[in-house]
Amino acid sequence: MKTSGSNPPIRASRANHQTLYVLAAILLGVIAGEALNLALGKGEALTGIMNVFGALTDVFMRLIKMIIAPLVFATLVVGMAKMGDARTVGRVGGKAILWFFSASLVSLMIGMALVNLLAPGEALHLELPAAGADTGLQKHDPTLASFVAHVVPRSLFEAMAQNEILQIVVFSIFFGIACAQLGELAQPTVRLLDSLGHVMLKVTGYVMQFAPVAVFAAMASMVAKNGFRVLGSYGIFIGEFYLGLAVLWTLLGGVGFLLLGRRITSLLRHVREPALIAFATATSEAAYPKLLQQLERFGCPERICGFVLPLGYSFNLDGSMMYMTFAVLFIAQAYGIAVAPADQLLMLLMLLFTSKGIAGVPRASLLVIAATLDMFDLPAEGLLLLLGIDQVLDMGRSATNVFGNGVAAAVVSRWEKALK
Repeated sequence: MKTSGSNPPIRASRANHQTLYVLAAILLGVIAGEALNLALGKGEALTGIMNVFGALTDVFMRLIKMIIAPLVFATLVVGMAKMGDARTVGRVGGKAILWFFSASLVSLMIGMALVNLLAPGEALHLELPAAGADTGLQKHDPTLASFVAHVVPRSLFEAMAQNEILQIVVFSIFFGIACAQLGELAQPTVRLLDSLGHVMLKVTGYVMQFAPVAVFAAMASMVAKNGFRVLGSYGIFIGEFYLGLAVLWTLLGGVGFLLLGRRITSLLRHVREPALIAFATATSEAAYPKLLQQLERFGCPERICGFVLPLGYSFNLDGSMMYMTFAVLFIAQAYGIAVAPADQLLMLLMLLFTSKGIAGVPRASLLVIAATLDMFDLPAEGLLLLLGIDQVLDMGRSATNVFGNGVAAAVVSRWEKALK
């Protein structure tokens, strides 16, 4: 599903302009949000304005969700059909899963190492929540049953309606392998889905014209609600978490440089706009269609990035993985509870696997953190310490998820000797 055309300089210029528009929207949103916070405080007028901002952001997210399910299904099936046989699918899938688990393990270890080294919880000077306080989150136990419920679809249409990417991936794998095995007989279906994928990418272009407006609304709403004061109260924790993300970006970029050479700088240019969109909207889902488009422009073949990227959105959320160990141990430190190294290692291994079972669950990171706190007899009500700044943290981890999946798709393409 090649998206590059006959006039690359013009397209590159348009992409640069779109990135500038998103950056400008972020800056203007911060300024407008702080001005509203200072001028209106917590009154009804601010609530009304935030409702308008929320509606604009919601429109954009609904448009994105409208695209994702058919785009994932079409690109994944076409990619697998073009691979030709189940052996090739297994080889590419095996390389992708190997990268995903390696990157997840490294992300968890970075979060664990930094939170132990910097100890942000020990510097917290806030009143801790009362024991037994309600976190407002639906309880989620990462059991085998819950894993199956989020992996195996009861119906393709139900999975698409709920944007359960992992379930769509599972169905698409079966469908794509069947198309590959049937060969010529399945070609009309493959061509139809190939056409559908192109149509959805065209629709993506239209939807992305609205991105700067949605980014402005999302940033303005977040800052208007919390102001910069929340950054002051939690400044140490937020700063050290973003330091951890910077370390993770550097490490992923360094490995990318070893495997891709100087093309890593080109990859960074291609993923910057999807990463900015994810950062501003605090969801990596919003960047999925644009990331797929940009990876194909970078040179990843459609059959590989159309296969690896949907898997990555279910199994390779590097920023979220780092946040889990960082947040759990931060809460323990805030309560003055020492977690033994052996328990921390067990926690790391548990998070490596249990976090894979909640793909598509709203506020997934917080749910996994809550379940982990219960498992290790840590105060679950400590999660309330994070709820007020979760969106600020989610912005960074969402952008990191996008970058990590971009690197994963490029690396697997290189391993397959298919990078253009």
